[in-house]
Amino acid sequence: MSWKMLLKKELDSTYKVTQGLLEMVTDKDLQWKPATGNNWMTMGQLLMHITNACGASIKGFVTGDWGMPEGVDVSEMPPEDMLPSAEKLPTIKSVAEAKKLLAEDQKLAVHMLDITSEEDLEKKPATAPWDPTVMILGHRMLQMIDHLKQHKGQLFYYLKLQGKPVHTGHLWGM
Repeated sequence: MSWKMLLKKELDSTYKVTQGLLEMVTDKDLQWKPATGNNWMTMGQLLMHITNACGASIKGFVTGDWGMPEGVDVSEMPPEDMLPSAEKLPTIKSVAEAKKLLAEDQKLAVHMLDITSEEDLEKKPATAPWDPTVMILGHRMLQMIDHLKQHKGQLFYYLKLQGKPVHTGHLWGM
C-alpha cells in the first residue's frame, strides 16, 4: 500500500467518525468539562481544537505555512505559547460552526495530500515547530491524523461522561 492510499483511508475514516460524534453534541454542552482534575478543555474548546487538529498542520508540513501572522516565527515561540493551558484556548460558538470548520479542515487535509507526491511522502524530511526531530513527510502527516484521532477519543469520553448513549461502535464508526 502506498503512503497516499494509507493516508487517504485514515483521513476518510477519522473525519467520518469525528463528524458522527459531533452529531451527538448540542450547543448546551459547549461549556461542559470534566468535574475532577484540572487543565481540562471545555467541550467548546475541544471542538475548536478538533477543527484544526489535522488539516492545518498537514498544510504546515507540506507548504511551510503554519498560519502564523506575518513576522511571527513559530520556531522561536516559547513553549507556553505553543502549548497553552486549557483556559487560554479559544472556543467554538456553536456545534454548527464546529461541523463547518471540521469539513473545511478535512477538505484542506485531502487537498494537501492530493498535491503531495508519493516520493515526497516517502523521502522529504519534515520537522515540526514543536519537534525538531527529522521524519519523512508521510510519517508527519500520519502523526497529524493520529492527533485528530486522539481528540476524537477525547470527544467520545466527554460524551460518555455526560451520560450520552455512546458505545464502542461510535468510537470506531461501526
